[in-house]
Amino acid sequence: MGNVSHKRNESSVGRVNHTVVTLFILLGIPNTDGLQTILFVTFLDFYLCTLLGNLLIFSAILADACLHAPMYFFLCNLSIVDLGFSSISTPKLLANLWAKSRTILLGGCMSQVFFYHFLGSTECLLFTVMAYDRYVAICHPLRYLLIMNRRVCALLAAGTWITSSFHATILTSLTFTLPYCGSNVVDYFFCDIFPVVKLACADTYIIETVTFTNTGMVPTTCFLLILASYVRIVYSVLKINSAEGRRKAASTCASHLAVVTLFFGPCALVCTQPQLSKVLVTPVQIFGNVVTPMLNPAIYTLRNKEVKAALRLLRRGQMPAC
Repeated sequence: MGNVSHKRNESSVGRVNHTVVTLFILLGIPNTDGLQTILFVTFLDFYLCTLLGNLLIFSAILADACLHAPMYFFLCNLSIVDLGFSSISTPKLLANLWAKSRTILLGGCMSQVFFYHFLGSTECLLFTVMAYDRYVAICHPLRYLLIMNRRVCALLAAGTWITSSFHATILTSLTFTLPYCGSNVVDYFFCDIFPVVKLACADTYIIETVTFTNTGMVPTTCFLLILASYVRIVYSVLKINSAEGRRKAASTCASHLAVVTLFFGPCALVCTQPQLSKVLVTPVQIFGNVVTPMLNPAIYTLRNKEVKAALRLLRRGQMPAC
């Protein structure tokens, strides 16, 4: 009887331990005790600037018929991505900092994982498509409108969103089909794959391998394609005889190069400095989630006369004529 009772107790404990986790607790940004108010005000300012900047660019491009060109079509897509990307973790982070609201439901955690990888991959692919657009504009200017017609632009944009959705769906499915039966405390400021799978009570080799492969392969492939585009662009620019032509060609690429550097630069820093990776990961994530989406519209606005003109007309309530 004692053995039977002991086995029943073990069975009961097993059932308790394998209770389905319905919520997680986000610990927030590490080592920030006493800085909550300063961080709240800072991140709130960044978030509001991100929303305002991207909404203004999106509205200006839609309202101005002069900006209905391939480059601005992709910029419009980028604004949508930045609006979504900044909203994945920032509102929850602000709630954590201000009201100590650390709990997040399982569905909310799944949404953060999905949209983080969905929009991150989409942005990466969009930068690649925008590099191709600049390549065609500079290297094949006479055939630009023929090559980058509306159908091609729509297919390229749709391809980035659809491909990224498959990428994010695979990663999210693998993450949340794991059993979570122990701690539900996520030692991070939002739900990402690696902080979450640490809590799984099963072998995480497959999900970790797939995540490393996918999240490494997509940016690396995109970066190499962008690099190849700009090698060809530089070669074509150097063959332009007039200084004005070279200046104009370089100007059309400057904004794109700046945002690509902001996107890939911090990631490259983490990858090339393994001894500092643990220290750099959180600042890099915060920079990518909060700061970069705010800087992208500022860079394109400051460097682009057409966008600035459209914003001025939008502020006055005028409709531009092309």
